[in-house]
Amino acid sequence: MENDINQAINLLRRGQAPANQELLQELSVGIDFIVDFWKDKYLANYISQGGSKVKFVTGRNGSGKTHFLQLFSIEAEKMNYIPVLLSAKEVWLHDFKEIYTAVLKKIDLINCLRLISFEVVKQLGYDPLLIPDGMTFVDYLSSIGQLGPVTKREIRQQLEHMFLSNPLLDNNFAFTCSLLVGGLLGHPVLEDPNKHLLLLWLEGDREAHLSSLRRLGLSPSKINRYNARHMLRSLVEICRMAGYNGVVISIDDMEILVSKDNVENNHYTRMKREDAYESIRELIDEIDTLKNTMFVFSFDRKLIDDDINGLKSYQALWMRIQNEVESTRFNRFTDIVDLDQLIEEVYTPEILIEMSARLSNVINRLSRGAVPITLDIAQELHAKAQYGKVSLPRQVNLSTIQEGADH
Repeated sequence: MENDINQAINLLRRGQAPANQELLQELSVGIDFIVDFWKDKYLANYISQGGSKVKFVTGRNGSGKTHFLQLFSIEAEKMNYIPVLLSAKEVWLHDFKEIYTAVLKKIDLINCLRLISFEVVKQLGYDPLLIPDGMTFVDYLSSIGQLGPVTKREIRQQLEHMFLSNPLLDNNFAFTCSLLVGGLLGHPVLEDPNKHLLLLWLEGDREAHLSSLRRLGLSPSKINRYNARHMLRSLVEICRMAGYNGVVISIDDMEILVSKDNVENNHYTRMKREDAYESIRELIDEIDTLKNTMFVFSFDRKLIDDDINGLKSYQALWMRIQNEVESTRFNRFTDIVDLDQLIEEVYTPEILIEMSARLSNVINRLSRGAVPITLDIAQELHAKAQYGKVSLPRQVNLSTIQEGADH
């Protein structure tokens, strides 16, 4: 635990989000202006009732974009969503299959299917809590003398009703999940090699040979960029069937799309960059076909400011996400949330002082090197906030640590 705290403090010293839930929530000042609004308008109502939404978050260096995504993910989890945090530095954006498989790997699919298997048990009139650990439902029924052909037929009928009759599930995705849940229940029996094969297919792995899958009763095709959104919809529906309100998918570091650094793991050529923009455009246009899903893309302002390679260079996407109405007041319904616009309405000198005090308290718990800024410094930072490449929250961070160093 102490190592986690030390690691979080080192991240704070570098102006990065601490990646520690307790510290993150303790340090959050002002950002709840948007987080609480999104919780109320989207998570508590629209998304949980079957809606889907795509949002974008931007700002200068140190504006709190990653902090915002982490905090929103924490709040989403509290509200019974499955949060998925991804980085464009690690996941290709030009092929939606890459996004789908990255989301799948972050979700505990087997646990979701186990929760669904409990629902099957309940539908058949039994209490899943009475089944001993390590024993399948079928073994439990056999141990109490209640297993017979009729019960097996009822299990198959429940699986067919839950999966194969669900219009939100791809047919092969549904059949695969019904086989996996049947394996958890003990009927139909699923051998481990076949279970492994099915999971490989869900992940889009090339080792999942279609001929082998056909022998299990599937009529599958390879998961690719064209059917991946449908597969994602099926995955989210499985999560909903397991009792969750939906899935919140956050993708950070999108400015890598215009990065000139060839050292980056995901370096984008012009063609790949345009494919990424087109993939996001398609997601926006087809968002109504998804259910219980929220996407949040985050990027540095240079992705907007770069007219040649940035978002504005791909008009089909830019026309769909640009803020058409500019206002002096912050519009919390806007599709592109610019955290730098919080300066006048949210980040007052008083808030900056509180922000600095919280940061100082966290850093000084295990080490020294931070002193809260004064009102004069807060006012000076606020007055200069419109200029420079570094955002106001980052300036507060630097000043708090620098004051400690000076002392």
